[in-house]
This record gives sequence, structure tokens and C-alpha cells, in this order.
Amino acid sequence: MATYPLARPEIIGKAGWRDYLALCKLRVVAVMLLTLVVGMCLATPELPSLALLLLTNIGVGLAAASAAAVNHVLDQSIDARMARTARRPLPQGKVTPLQAVVFAASLGVAGITVLALTVNPLTAWLTLGSLIGYAFVYTAFLKRATPQNIVIGGVAGAAPPLIGWVAVTGQVTADGLLLMLIIFAWTPPHFWALCIARKDDYARAGVPMLPITHGESFTRLQILLYTLLTVLLTLLPYFIGLSGLIYLVCVLILDARLLYWAWRLYSAREVADPMKMFRFSILYIMALFAILLVDHYLKLQL
Repeated sequence: MATYPLARPEIIGKAGWRDYLALCKLRVVAVMLLTLVVGMCLATPELPSLALLLLTNIGVGLAAASAAAVNHVLDQSIDARMARTARRPLPQGKVTPLQAVVFAASLGVAGITVLALTVNPLTAWLTLGSLIGYAFVYTAFLKRATPQNIVIGGVAGAAPPLIGWVAVTGQVTADGLLLMLIIFAWTPPHFWALCIARKDDYARAGVPMLPITHGESFTRLQILLYTLLTVLLTLLPYFIGLSGLIYLVCVLILDARLLYWAWRLYSAREVADPMKMFRFSILYIMALFAILLVDHYLKLQL
């Protein structure tokens, strides 16, 4: 089983600030914080206070970065066998496991403390549950145990808009759960498209992703079915009064494009299509939540 070359011994443990930032998966955290902010804003007719926005983003951002760093530690042996991840700080030896654990623990404790002391206890508990769910339940167990790892583990990654809702209201409601459910349904087609594109990498690392255990054809069908579920769920904010016509019109356009890629992935076998769908799915979820935010404040009801 191939392992990509590590860094030279003389740089082991000599991490720079960029190496610690790499542990945080800042691009992923940024998308999570976008959905967090939208969840906060949709929970109130007015703008949430600037202090609440800042403190919630700081707390959840630190916790999300902590979970990402734990993921790096637990996945270092897998990362060393995958071309996509072999140059991460731990496989390269720039950050030692102990350094990464201390860094992750510091971020996590700081983030949860900020939420508990300055936002509300329920927000802190939900964030802690998401951190544990992603960093330990998904990474340490589900990822290695079942091809449904993304489906089950997706709950943790889908939590930010609900957490944002709870930060403002102090309670879990159906509207906040719907925002979470949209991301939950979107996650499998988003990630399985990447898994198809990087199938050899995951096989080399021994990770039982769906394209490996059940084949590409079955995975492409599942991507199409979960995309259909995502589309149906994204219509619900309009029909339950959470959003208006601006959102409905824009989301129908977004959904049509997402369905196009899911159908193309299912019906064709172009080598480049899985990565194209993966990249579009990132733009899709960011645009969807941005449109929810714009619609919320424009209040356009035709």
C-alpha cells in the first residue's frame, strides 16, 4: 500500500503558523460560518446584535477549527496514503500529533467557553455535540466502519444553521431544523461526487467509501436520489413562510443546475464530471444560503 514521502527529519515538529492554519480547514469553516450567520438572521425579523454575531461566530469558528484539527490527527495515516492529502502538516511531519492535539484542545475549550458564557448554554451544548460528532464519531469510527459514513456523520456538519438559530432564539424549532436538514440532504451527493473522482485514493487508504463498496453506478444513482431530496427540501422554506418569492425563483434556478449535474453524472461517464459536480455543489450551498439571507431582508412577496 503506497505511502507518499514525508518531510525531512530535520523539519519534524517545526511548524509555522501556516501549518496550524492548515489544520483548521478554513475554507470549510468559512462555509459553515456563512450558514451559521444565515440561521441567526432568519431567526429574527431584525438584525441580530453585532456583539451576538461576533461572539457566536468566534465560538463556533473556534470549535469547528478544533474539530478539523482532531480530524487531521485521527486521519494522519489515511492522509499519508492519499495524493489529495499527503502534503497536509501531519503526514509531512511539520506538526506532531501532540502539537496538533494541544492546538485542537485549546481551540475547542476556548470556543465552547465563549458560547457558554456569552451566548447561551444550549448553543454551547449543540456546538460541543457537533464537535464530538464530527471529530470522534465520524472520523474515528464511522469513516472506517461503514459506506454510509457521510450520511450518518453528516448530522454534525449540517448543524451550523440550527446552532445560529438557537443562538438568537435560545430554542430548537422546526424552522431551524429545516435549515439543518437541507445541508444534511445536500452532503451525500456533494461528497460522493468527490469520492468518485478520488476513488483510487480512498481505495489505497482503505476507507470504505460508497463507490468502493457498492460500485460507481450505485453511487451515481444515490447521488441523483439525494439530489432530488435536496431539491424538495429547498422548496419548503417558501411553502412554510420562512422565505419569499425572491428565494423561490432563485432556488429553482439553482436546483435546476444541481439536477443537471446529478443527472449528467448518472447518465454519462465523463471523467471530469464528478469534480465538476463537487465544485458546483459548493457554490450551490453558498448561493442558496446567501439568497435566503437577501430574501429575508428584502421581504419581497408578490
